[in-house]
Amino acid sequence: MTSFKLIGGSVVLTGALLAPAGTSAQEIPAEYQGVLTTLGKTGDFKEGVLKVNIPRSDLKVTIDKRPAPTPFGFGGWVALTKGDGMDVMMGDLVLTEDEVNPVMSALLQNGLDVTALHNHFFWEQPRIFFMHVHGMGTPADLATRVKPAIDLIDQAAKKAQGSASSASAQSPATLDGAALAKIIGTPGEQTGPVYKITIGRPDINLREHGATINSRMGLNTWAAFAGTDADAMVAGDVAMLDHEVTPVLRALRASGINVVAIHHHMTGSTPAVIFLHYYGTGPAPKLAQGVRAAVDRLGKTPASRR
Repeated sequence: MTSFKLIGGSVVLTGALLAPAGTSAQEIPAEYQGVLTTLGKTGDFKEGVLKVNIPRSDLKVTIDKRPAPTPFGFGGWVALTKGDGMDVMMGDLVLTEDEVNPVMSALLQNGLDVTALHNHFFWEQPRIFFMHVHGMGTPADLATRVKPAIDLIDQAAKKAQGSASSASAQSPATLDGAALAKIIGTPGEQTGPVYKITIGRPDINLREHGATINSRMGLNTWAAFAGTDADAMVAGDVAMLDHEVTPVLRALRASGINVVAIHHHMTGSTPAVIFLHYYGTGPAPKLAQGVRAAVDRLGKTPASRR
């Protein structure tokens, strides 16, 4: 399996490129099965984390008039993991602009924190926003408290079913995912027409109330590709320490990839982690080379940032 190692102040990708991304799913503990039942959602349990999927497959999104399938960046989620005497929940909810404040009120009224609200794209229609949620408690309690917000999303999805705004069927994959994985140095996963590569930051020791905040809890860098090898689009997120921001920006812009947002996802975390969202179009191998250039800037010491 490909992984990060910190060698000489730099993050180095190691392991077999053809290994599957992530780890094998484990049997879901009974208390987490209860979370899925309460929310009426599917999920999986890996690396001590329950990940609950909240995809916005009801939305038909275009970016600069180009169709963008749901796996390209519109899959919301919440995740739970064990801390000291309680569970920590984090999540990222995908919302249209008219859903933002009702969902935020539902979260706040149920004792949960909203830690970030931001865009991931320019030129998208309809406008999409991403809301990060945080809470602590027992799994059953957290599920009960987050359910009213998720119910609002489900209601919007049901309303869109059968209407002109509902998503169309996914087209088949047309990208050479293995070639993209070889360029970036990490294997990915194919979901319909989208090939997505996710890279964790195990070199960052981020904990909250004893809980390890790992890739499945949102501490990761990712790149999603759609289109064809000759005419692709890429969108993604880079998780950075503060001294990595400028080198990553330089790498992306030198590759002609647009930077669309720089922000935090979590509050009160030590060290502070900054997230950068990007979007680009062009030949898939060229886009992958730009992503790899940015990834290569991660894990370097401040003295070697240029």
